[in-house]
Parts: sequence; C-alpha cells; structure tokens
Amino acid sequence: MTASAVAQYLVSGLTLGSIYGMIALGFALIYNATGIVNFAQGEFVTLGALIAISCSAAGLPMPLAVLVGVATVTLIAAALEWGAIRPARGASVITLIVITIGASILLRGAAMWLWGPDALPMRSFSGETPISVGIAGATVLPQHLWVIGIVVVTMVTLRLLGERTQVGKAMRACAVNRDAARLVGIPAERMVRLSFALSGLLGSLAGAIVAPLAMGQYNMGIMLGLKGFAAAILGGIGNPFGAVLGGLLLGTLESLGAGLSPSGWSGYKDAIAFAVMLLVLLAKPSGLLGRRVTA
Repeated sequence: MTASAVAQYLVSGLTLGSIYGMIALGFALIYNATGIVNFAQGEFVTLGALIAISCSAAGLPMPLAVLVGVATVTLIAAALEWGAIRPARGASVITLIVITIGASILLRGAAMWLWGPDALPMRSFSGETPISVGIAGATVLPQHLWVIGIVVVTMVTLRLLGERTQVGKAMRACAVNRDAARLVGIPAERMVRLSFALSGLLGSLAGAIVAPLAMGQYNMGIMLGLKGFAAAILGGIGNPFGAVLGGLLLGTLESLGAGLSPSGWSGYKDAIAFAVMLLVLLAKPSGLLGRRVTA
C-alpha cells in the first residue's frame, strides 16, 4: 500500500466524515431540544438531494437549486415538529421516537412515489477535473472541496449563531435546562421548532452537496442517517462538537478500513460505522466527548 493510496483514502474519508458530521449535528440539535432521537433525519438528506436534482434538471442555476432544496426541507422539518411532535409533547420519549420513525417511513414513501426507485444523477458544482493536493500525490475532485468547504462554513456559522445571537443563546439555554429557560421567559416551544428547522437545513444541505458524488435515490438517507446517528453516538450524543468530531473519525475509519482491508472484505465497509458505535457504547457509553449522567 503506497503513501499516495493512503493519502487518497484520507481525502475521501474527510469528505465522507464531513457529511456524517453535518448529519450528526442535526441529531444533536434535536436531542438537545427535546431529548429524542429524530430518525427522520436521513429523509431530510434524501429530500434535499432529490429536490436539488429536480430543480437543477429543470434549468435552475446550481446555487438556486440547492437553495430551493434546503429551504423546502427546512419548512418540512418545521412542519413535522408542528404537526406531529408538538401535539404529542406530553407523551413518553419512546412514543416521540416512534413518531419520528413513522415520519421517516412516510417521507421515504413520498420520495419513491414522486421520484421513482432509480438513482438520479446531479452535475458537479464546478466540473470533474481532478486536482492535485500535493499530499503524497493524492488528487481530489472539485466536489470534494465544495463538500468540505460548505461544511466548514456551516459549522462556523452555527458556532457564531450559538455564541453571538440571542436566539442561539436561547437555544443553548433550552438545551441545558428547558424548565429553567421557560421560567426566565424563553419560548422553549419555539426553540424546539427552530431546532427541527435547523436539523432539516443541515440534513438537506448534506444531501444536496453529496448528490453529485453519490447520486440521489429515494432510500439514500437510510444508510447516511444511520451513519450520522453512529457519529453522534461516537462523539457523545447532544454534543455538537462531538458530533462533528465523530463524523470525521467515522468517515476516516470507514475509508481507511475499506481501502486497507483485503479485497474480498470491501463490501463490509458499511459495518465499520456500527462496529465502532458498539465498541464506544461498550467502552464509554457517554461517547468521546459526552458527559456521564448519574442518578
């Protein structure tokens, strides 16, 4: 195995990990706001990709196609909270999680009905000519740079939103203690809806930027959503920085594992994410950066 091949796997791993980290951050936002795991997160990815593909095929410029996809899914996520989660807010956590599973099945069925079962291509944002990055001879596609760049900008923007704005501080307060936040006048219900909207934004943006690399299909969100969940568990569920770190680690391990393993084992690369998640749950149930909860 040459240094060039290892560098190539690292580049691919960072690209995958950036997508996993963005999806994992969506899980973390909703978990902090409601205490539940939103298993419809993968379908936000699917819809973001498919809507952007349709808009691009209809002739819209690529930035506008992505914007339409992200905005539409953001509204769908907010509607999910308003129409399904809020009416059941007095129910148990398990009931709320089951509601998100039902929403996932519904959205996946709608995607298959609207777009069919076939994978749909999407053109790259700026061509497909490989670029040499000078790391042991590794090359990257322009779309890889778009993915990493957009993810970095999104993470920085969310960090500034959380630390520099009143809305961000209110969301952080609700994440720490929703009851106390209500007592000081913070509209906790509005913060929950905003968390769902942001989660939809992150998921749909991840789907739109990965579609030129993986194509869009009605069930693409199943595996991406599960790996995003595994990344959130790895980093510490509810920890935004841990979600991003977990995604990067998971993507790198998956890429290296698939590339360095014997050729007959390459089909098992998807199992790496879940094997890592199980090992972390056994060794450190709170995740790498999560805090242990004591009774």
